[in-house]
Amino acid sequence: MINSILNLYLFKQLIILFCLTVGLLSGVGVAIGTISDLAYQINNYNLPLVVALKIFVLKIPEYVAYGLPIGTLLTTLIVYGRLNSDRELIAFRSVGISIYKIVIPAVYFSFVITILTLITNEAIVPQANYQVILLQQPFLPETKVALQKKDIFYPEYESINTEEKELKRLYYAEKFDGNKLNNIVVISWKNQQLTQIITAKYAYWNAQLELWNMQQGIIDNLGKDILNSLRKTFNNYQIALPATFFKIVTQERDPDAMSLTQARDYLELIFDSGNLPKIRLFQVRIQQKLAFPFICIIFALIGSSVGATFSNLNRGRSFGLCIAIVFSYYLLGFMIGSLGIAGLISPLIAAWLPNAIGLGFGCWLLKSANCTV
Repeated sequence: MINSILNLYLFKQLIILFCLTVGLLSGVGVAIGTISDLAYQINNYNLPLVVALKIFVLKIPEYVAYGLPIGTLLTTLIVYGRLNSDRELIAFRSVGISIYKIVIPAVYFSFVITILTLITNEAIVPQANYQVILLQQPFLPETKVALQKKDIFYPEYESINTEEKELKRLYYAEKFDGNKLNNIVVISWKNQQLTQIITAKYAYWNAQLELWNMQQGIIDNLGKDILNSLRKTFNNYQIALPATFFKIVTQERDPDAMSLTQARDYLELIFDSGNLPKIRLFQVRIQQKLAFPFICIIFALIGSSVGATFSNLNRGRSFGLCIAIVFSYYLLGFMIGSLGIAGLISPLIAAWLPNAIGLGFGCWLLKSANCTV
């Protein structure tokens, strides 16, 4: 009975303060991170005010997603710090309630926030970020989408055996305008021998026939010597090449503008490209997308343990300590993630090691709080 009343009491305090905290953090974040940038784009790139307002609204989910774990940390720091300073923790301990049971509501609460963060990051934020890029593209000459649609290069390999691969085909396009490839070159090899070069002004993918439609181009079929080579010009030409290149071009975007499913599908497309830096980047980002929501649990454990340990932790000190903890965690995550992208450690370790370190630190703090209170 006492435990139920205690849990309800703590849940009520956590929920109310958490909603206020996330709202404040999200509002400040979107104001600082978006308004000045949009004002610059309006003045320098003639971004319409209506488009700027749409972008502002679409950026809110991203800052809410950032605010959820930070809000969890700040809320637990303040709530458990107040319980400690008001000597309520001593009263709970006097009736036989351990610090572990007192912290359990915060952990349960963080599980709910973890699920909410996962849903937000998977279903809302990627699509909203991508819509922002699309809205900016007509007005900003160098958006991420525009840059990714120029000078497109893709090597296609085929497996010789379980360990070796050889280059089969090389694709290059000057740009992709959303419908067709412009100024495309396709170079083919067989048994390490250059066999064919196709150049075309335009190329479309025919999904129904599963063929490439090329226009205004030249086909050079190369023999072992120049005398056996054959050149053919064409206005329209259909050729059975894989759809992989077109799929990569149409799906390519920044990992932050992809959901977990989209990132996995894209990784599967580029896996045989031989572009190891990009493959590692997506492998690490996919694992980080899975690992990120669970920092809510870690932050709740750390926040409640620190709050229960220090009796002089007021709101100002809680906010300062929150900034220090968040900065340390993100710095650690960035450093370890960079090792994964560089290929020095596995993507799984690169994404989850910061969480493991944070969980260990939180458990140590909780044990220390149990001995202190």
